[in-house]
Amino acid sequence: MKQASGSRIFLLSPASAGGERARMILRDQAQFELARKLRGKSGAPIADVFTFLSGLYFRGKIAYATAFARPARGMSGVFVITPTRGLLDARTRIRLDDLREFAAVDIQKDDPRYRLPIERDARRLARKLSAHSEAILLGSIATGKYVEVLLANLGERLRFPADFVGRGDMSRGGLMLRCAADGHELSYIAVAGATVNGKRPPKLAPRKYTGAALSAFASAIPGALPQAGV
Repeated sequence: MKQASGSRIFLLSPASAGGERARMILRDQAQFELARKLRGKSGAPIADVFTFLSGLYFRGKIAYATAFARPARGMSGVFVITPTRGLLDARTRIRLDDLREFAAVDIQKDDPRYRLPIERDARRLARKLSAHSEAILLGSIATGKYVEVLLANLGERLRFPADFVGRGDMSRGGLMLRCAADGHELSYIAVAGATVNGKRPPKLAPRKYTGAALSAFASAIPGALPQAGV
């Protein structure tokens, strides 16, 4: 593979496919737009599906990653970790059967249905990224189910936002949405040897997006429109 130089890609932890919102979209009677797309021939982008399943947290991740990815030519800048398909381009379209497959697997690092595909894709990614490139994990580093296999293949190239330490999922989601809207990229540190737990930072002040900033954000990142108070 041709080596990327100085590129930056993002790896997004998955949304749960076994929760209440997943059950809502999997119901045979579901008739809202995303449910209809999943049942159609073309399906729906996995980013849209996981945003529906997760809400603020995944919406923040996809908005932030889309805003700041710097992939090498011909390479995706945003990948989603999945329960059974390894790392998928965030633009990949999935259908209802794919979501059912995801829902049937509870991600555990020792489950081969999860482990083998992500190991395969992590190895491929490691070969494609140069030594000067970065893979930014937007997800928890406190659990080995993502970190262990990625770190084994990517080493020092695997990094995460320093501001994630001490924050819960909702706080991280809100932080990433406002950073994407403001064009402000966070600082990253290596996952290897990082402090997993830290002092909880102050809560983000409620914020409304209006005017030109809101229009520009919505235009640049479809489907990631921030809501009042995020």
